[in-house]
Amino acid sequence: MPAKPMPESQEGAAPTADESGQRGVPEEAVTPLIRGIAVLRELTEAGGTLSLSGLERATGLARSTVDRITATLARMGYVRFDGRDVHLSPRLMELGNAYMSALRLPALLAPHADALADELDESVSLAVADLDGIRFIHQATRRRAMSLSFRIGDLLPAERTAPGPLFATEWTATDWQRWRHRRAADPRDLSFTAVPPRRYGADERDDETFARRTQEASANDWSLDDQLIEPGLVAVSVPVRAPGTDGATGRIACVASVVSHTSRHTAHHLRTTLLPRLRSAVRAMERELQNTPPPEPGPPPSDLARWTGASKQQLGREFIESLARGLTVLTVFGEDRPEPTLTEVARATGLARATARRALITYDHLGLVATTGRTFTLTPRVLSLGFPPLSRTSLPEIAQPHLADLTSRIHESTSLAVLSDSGEEIQYTARVATARVMSVNITVGTRLPAYATALGRVLLADAPARVPRSGGLRALTPHTITDNETLERTLTSVRSQGYALVDEELEEGLRSLAVPIRDRSGRVVAALNTAMHASRHTLKECVRDLLPELTTTATRIQTDLHTASRFTRIPTS
Repeated sequence: MPAKPMPESQEGAAPTADESGQRGVPEEAVTPLIRGIAVLRELTEAGGTLSLSGLERATGLARSTVDRITATLARMGYVRFDGRDVHLSPRLMELGNAYMSALRLPALLAPHADALADELDESVSLAVADLDGIRFIHQATRRRAMSLSFRIGDLLPAERTAPGPLFATEWTATDWQRWRHRRAADPRDLSFTAVPPRRYGADERDDETFARRTQEASANDWSLDDQLIEPGLVAVSVPVRAPGTDGATGRIACVASVVSHTSRHTAHHLRTTLLPRLRSAVRAMERELQNTPPPEPGPPPSDLARWTGASKQQLGREFIESLARGLTVLTVFGEDRPEPTLTEVARATGLARATARRALITYDHLGLVATTGRTFTLTPRVLSLGFPPLSRTSLPEIAQPHLADLTSRIHESTSLAVLSDSGEEIQYTARVATARVMSVNITVGTRLPAYATALGRVLLADAPARVPRSGGLRALTPHTITDNETLERTLTSVRSQGYALVDEELEEGLRSLAVPIRDRSGRVVAALNTAMHASRHTLKECVRDLLPELTTTATRIQTDLHTASRFTRIPTS
């Protein structure tokens, strides 16, 4: 029987619970979408990598179904294959980015959190409520031997954190009932993979302790975590409230926390010494929320899912179009579209209203979307789709599979490098060697003089103030540039043409071609190259045949880098 159309006045309605009080799967839910989300969650829980057989066991799905789901996700750029293993890809972060962008809090409040972390020399985090848990949306961590391992998107049980009691001050009776049910079903917190499990199950005393901490948080407007997650970890938290109406106090938008360990601060010392500075930073955050106007509506996207038809035609049965279209629905949300209607979602994706509606019903059932009247919003649970493991990726990790693909196409070794702090050397951070009897012998970590390498010239061209002085330009071969004026002219040419080609200046017989890798601001943060013996490619062939391949690969690396770094810091080495 065809689905009954949703009236325009009810287009945001959510499915209801069945008579037992447990939400069953709605009849109109998209089964392939539910299964695809299950695969992404299992990959996330496994740290970003699982074998196909491991996914089969973890999800309980048939192997043929797992194969089709992962093939579809790979087509979307959300996963990649390495032999029989499936890896999450940085592009998947566009789903979490949609939530973070629509939320707006990371963009507005992260600078304040970072400044506080610098001032205190302690880690500072921002967290939002996710049912009876908390989920991190920003981390400003300190680099120490004893450092925090929490990632953006990690979910923690409310009762074992400092933010939890503050969020619990706004819980309803239903919320408390759900929390107690979860505690009874998972007394050791085994479902919260970001925290160590309890050695013993929780009991009534733990429940009473959390209720008391919630009452204290309501009275004090701050909360402490005194080694509840694990021994040595302490934190103090203060709520950041959204602007209310008519001067009234608004609801908690997020919670800011200062996190340390007992070798630096006791919980008491956090409260007496650092709490006042945390409160001052929170006041600045609340002013930011109060004074920032709502975003101007941007041009509405259209036909985001148009490519799915072509993919289905090309891949046939291996491509699950309903899964791809359903995932595309999540990318509709953003800063200028935080609460779209069904009509707006359908228009943006190019999907029929009935198709978009079924996807949204599915997401509501999975807890990824919430409905309010006629509009839809993403929930923090969207961050469970790959964001935690991918938020800790680095540029070399992003680049490595692209280097492997480039090497297989051009049959030459490829590398990624960054400039040293002094600007005098490059350091190799990723590399894929080709299988040849005679090849360039360089390993990750190798340092070479920047002025005499193609990689170095691409990097120096974007940082002219760091060009070595003439006294540092030694002749490594008869072809090496050794005077500053010539080097400056060469770097100007590199800057204008977008690549560097160095012929036998580092070592006789060695020819190298490099292109830049740029961050979201357009700054060159790394360089990509291929190097070979001069007999294998003429200078003309390097530009004609190899340069387009390098440029294409650089673009792919940059796309992943820009997606991954929108709300996280991506180390370049």
